[in-house]
Amino acid sequence: MSSPEQSQVGAVVLAAGKSTRMGEPKPLVELDSKPMLESTLANLRASRVYSIVLVLGFAADAVLRRIGPDAIDVVINQDYEQGMTSSLRLGLSGLDAGVNAALIVLADQPFIRPETYNKIIDEYLRSDAKIVIPMYRGFRGNPVLLDRSVFPEVMALTGDIGCRAIFGDHPDGIVKAAVDDIGILLDIDNQEDLARSQRYAQREHDRDSMLEMIELRGRSVSSTEETPSDQNHLIVVGAEPVAIALAKLAKVMQFNVTVVDPLLVPSDLPEADDVCNSLDLSKLPAGSNRYGVIASRGRFDEEAIEQALQAQIGYIALVANRQRAQEVRRRLEKNGYSADQLEALHSPAGLDIRATTPEEIALSILAQIVSWKNKTAENNS
Repeated sequence: MSSPEQSQVGAVVLAAGKSTRMGEPKPLVELDSKPMLESTLANLRASRVYSIVLVLGFAADAVLRRIGPDAIDVVINQDYEQGMTSSLRLGLSGLDAGVNAALIVLADQPFIRPETYNKIIDEYLRSDAKIVIPMYRGFRGNPVLLDRSVFPEVMALTGDIGCRAIFGDHPDGIVKAAVDDIGILLDIDNQEDLARSQRYAQREHDRDSMLEMIELRGRSVSSTEETPSDQNHLIVVGAEPVAIALAKLAKVMQFNVTVVDPLLVPSDLPEADDVCNSLDLSKLPAGSNRYGVIASRGRFDEEAIEQALQAQIGYIALVANRQRAQEVRRRLEKNGYSADQLEALHSPAGLDIRATTPEEIALSILAQIVSWKNKTAENNS
C-alpha cells in the first residue's frame, strides 16, 4: 500500500438512480431549503478527499441545472437502469490515476460530517486495509472506502448490488472504523425517511441537538436480575415492519422482548420491554430460552448474526430472501463459522404458511420459534 504521504483518497458519489420509492429525483429533494445532493457534496468538499466524481443518470440534466459542477467531475450513466454496479464502474473509472482509494458515497446521506470522512481516511492510511467500513455503536454504515487494489473486483460486479458483494472475499482486509456520527446510518429512500430527516434539519442548529432529539440513549437492556432466567426472551434486530409486528405478537405470547435498532425510541414501540440503540448482544441477559431474529433489511445482518452466534443464542432467524440468505451463510463460512454453529441460523425465517404481509411473516417466525422451543424441551427431557 502507498505511504500516507503518497496516498490520495477520492470520492465517488452515486446519484444516478430513478428514486422510485421517493417519487421524485432524490438529489433534488430539498432539506433546509437546498437540494440534498448539495449538502452531501458540501460536506465532502470540506473534508480531505483529493477529488470527487459525481455519477448522474436519471434526471441528470435537471440535477446539473441545480447543482453546479464546482470542484467535481461529473459522469453520466446512460445505463443507470441496470443497477448500482453500472454506476460504480463508471465512477471508479472516472477517478484520477493517482487516486489510491475511494470513498463510495451515497447521494442521499447529507448528514455525514466532514470529520467523519476524514476519520475513515485516517483509518485507511493507518492500516493495511483493503476496505474500511464505518461503524456507529456497532451498526455498519456508509460510506465504504475501497483501496484501488479491489477496484477490479467491484467493476466486475453486475446487477443492482453494491460493493458489499466483495466483502466476503476479503475477511482479513476489512477494517471497521468506529465513528461518533449517526449520519452514516441516515439515508433517505422514501417520503417517510424524508419527513424524518426534515425534522432533523429543522432542529439541527448543531449536531448535539439532533442526537438529543432522536433520544439515542433509549432504554438499556434488562439486567439478568430483571428478567427471570426461565422466561422466553426474544431479541429482534431492526425496526422494519416485520420486526415491529413480531415484537408486538411476541408480547401477546408472554415473551420478554428486546428490540435493537439505532433509531428506535421507546415511544415508537411501547410494547417492547427494552429498546437498545447499540448493537452489542453480549450485554443481553444470559439464559437458554433466548431467540434472535434479524430483520434489518440487510443493513446489520452479518454483524448481528455473528454476535448472536458468539452469544450462543440457540435459535437465530434471518428475515431475507433465499438468495440473500445463501450469500450471508457463505460469508459466515468464509469467516470461519462451522456447519454445526450455523445450524442455529434459520433462513428464510419462519414456517412455510405462504405468508405475505408483515403480520403473517411475523406469525410464521413466532410459530417456528415455538416449535423449535418445544422440540428442544422434549429432547432435553
